[in-house]
Amino acid sequence: MRLHQPAGTWLLYLPCTWSIGLAAAPGCLPDWRMLSLFGVGAVLMRGAGCTINDMWDRDYDRQVARTASRPLAAGDISTFQSLVFLGGQLSLALCVLLCLNYYSIILGAASLSLVVTYPLMKRITYWPQLVLGLTFNWGALLGWSAIRGSCEWSVCLPLYFAGVMWTLVYDTIYAHQDKRDDIMIGVKSTALQFKEDTKKWLSGFSLAMLLSLCRAGMNCNQTFPYYSAVAAVGAHLAHQIYTLDIDKPEDCWKKFASNRTVGILLFIGIVLGNL
Repeated sequence: MRLHQPAGTWLLYLPCTWSIGLAAAPGCLPDWRMLSLFGVGAVLMRGAGCTINDMWDRDYDRQVARTASRPLAAGDISTFQSLVFLGGQLSLALCVLLCLNYYSIILGAASLSLVVTYPLMKRITYWPQLVLGLTFNWGALLGWSAIRGSCEWSVCLPLYFAGVMWTLVYDTIYAHQDKRDDIMIGVKSTALQFKEDTKKWLSGFSLAMLLSLCRAGMNCNQTFPYYSAVAAVGAHLAHQIYTLDIDKPEDCWKKFASNRTVGILLFIGIVLGNL
């Protein structure tokens, strides 16, 4: 479940908080019950995603120093045991999903195909990070529908697109950690696709993210604190990209993990903007 590495859980959870925050009535704080429920769901679904990933990639993981100690790759548990564990995680996640309205239950269930197929994408395309973005930011749709009963697409789609662009930024940085091993074992990523042009691509994704956040804010009548937070997010991303050393795995991890700050900054801006 990678509970010892919570960065991934935060990156799954934060788009949910954005959506829940934007869906709150003007002058009101976000629904704390929904924030708590989605927090539990994020832990469970990120854990399930890691389990699925490890099941698909156990042979690859044995060949990469950073992942060779994972339980399946190391032979500490069997594939059947991991399947049973996955069933337990998904069952608990379903209990969380069933606490939501019918629209959200259907919408949430629709994301499962992305969760299951994402780990396969690195075998067939240099853009698995795009599929991860589509998967990891589903909460940008689900959070709003959990509060309002359906999606307001003029807000949810720009927010979702912004999240996808954000994922392309942080997961491309993450992928640069393993690029040497990935070349040896034949795994694809945007890090290998962009190579030395990585910073140009990351800058483009960041700009698209910021413009989409502005569009989402305008479509739900957000106020000055929100746009101040978007500006702060832009400054953080600019610093992150400018100082990034794509050839130093430890720097790539540091920059990747710092994206939690990006998500929290935006959430604070949404809350203050509503108030």
